[in-house]
Amino acid sequence: MAGILVAVFWAILVSFLAVALVRVAQTLKATTKLVADVTDQAVPLLADASAAVRSAQTQIDRVDAIASDVQEVTSNASALSTTVASTFGGPLVKVAAFGYGVRRALGVRREDAPAKAPRRTVIVGRTVPAARRKRKKD
Repeated sequence: MAGILVAVFWAILVSFLAVALVRVAQTLKATTKLVADVTDQAVPLLADASAAVRSAQTQIDRVDAIASDVQEVTSNASALSTTVASTFGGPLVKVAAFGYGVRRALGVRREDAPAKAPRRTVIVGRTVPAARRKRKKD
């Protein structure tokens, strides 16, 4: 009787192992099918991604060329600005100094004329006397 009991136990154990192996086999088939489907879908996506990267690289090359051109234009504009400043800067300072001297000379003449009454300025309901400055005589 013990032999029959052991044989039944082994039969049940083999049956459970057979069921487990069948389920593992089904899982492996499903996994294989899933990997094949993912591969079929991933290959075109990778091709599209590769094309997008190539296009982006082309655009980056164009932007790099534009940036180098802008840098060249900037350096040219800086050189032009320096040239204009050195060419016209000296004479303009001299003209400004001459104009200041003429205004000052005319201002000295006006001081010899009789003084006018100080102006008053009206600001929203109140009066404020104009600034009174005494000019230094040079």
